[in-house]
Amino acid sequence: MRAGFIGLGAMGIPMARNLAKNRFLSTVWNRTQSVADTLAKELRVASAQQLKDLAEKTEIIFICVSKDEDVLAVIDSLHPYFSKQHIIIDCSTTSSETARKVACIVRSKGGDFLDSPVSGGVEGACQGTLAFMVGGNANALNTVYPLLNAMGNSITHMGEVGTGQATKAVNQVMAAGINEAVTEALAFGQAQGLDMSKVIEVITQGAASNWFLKHRGNTMMKEIFNHGFKLKLHQKDLQICKEIGEQLGINLPLTETAFTHYQTLIDQGFGEEDISALFRLKSRLS
Repeated sequence: MRAGFIGLGAMGIPMARNLAKNRFLSTVWNRTQSVADTLAKELRVASAQQLKDLAEKTEIIFICVSKDEDVLAVIDSLHPYFSKQHIIIDCSTTSSETARKVACIVRSKGGDFLDSPVSGGVEGACQGTLAFMVGGNANALNTVYPLLNAMGNSITHMGEVGTGQATKAVNQVMAAGINEAVTEALAFGQAQGLDMSKVIEVITQGAASNWFLKHRGNTMMKEIFNHGFKLKLHQKDLQICKEIGEQLGINLPLTETAFTHYQTLIDQGFGEEDISALFRLKSRLS
């Protein structure tokens, strides 16, 4: 199976590297051509000048871009070149509605589509330990399973197209709540004059331990926010979650709080920082 990878950002580059390491990757494409050219040279694969070239050289196409409109733009460019040999796997975070729309477009040409958002952060992408939540045809998933396994250690079939993105929405709501809780708690501890390295060490051994505290606690204390998942992208995801909540008539107060706090930080110029930059706001408030 020849795989192509579209979208070489913070997540896409290490994911593509793991595909190449396992000899699945043949072609890459990125909106900024120089990024694709540099990675292609490193991995000894082709750098497509146009999406048409990538579609013609591959059967499996991964997409990992920022927004729904970016996914739709890529699909629109690829659409004339889809065939029954293609399986498109979208690892971006979008709405379920967008996933279903893309599936219809791909399937109209005889191919298949999986919405397969991921969790695990840049660290998981680099280490090949991502969690994939997959919506779509089980047979298509079985076909591409070895490729997903090259990038992750948890691959779960959630159901029909759109259920992968719906599951990711649950993940993003939970991540927002954890971010709120951890940053508030650490600001609370800091305000009491505690040795925060010891606080983090002991709490990560107990019932309140979590991935975010383990991986971001000490960097927050050092005011390092230049890694991981961009705050503005999490806010984009929370907007999707809010819209789902409105459709279902469900209140999501934690999501609303995080969304508002993120907007404050974005307005102050911190949107490109990791979501742990929420500590900036919480430490100020304490």
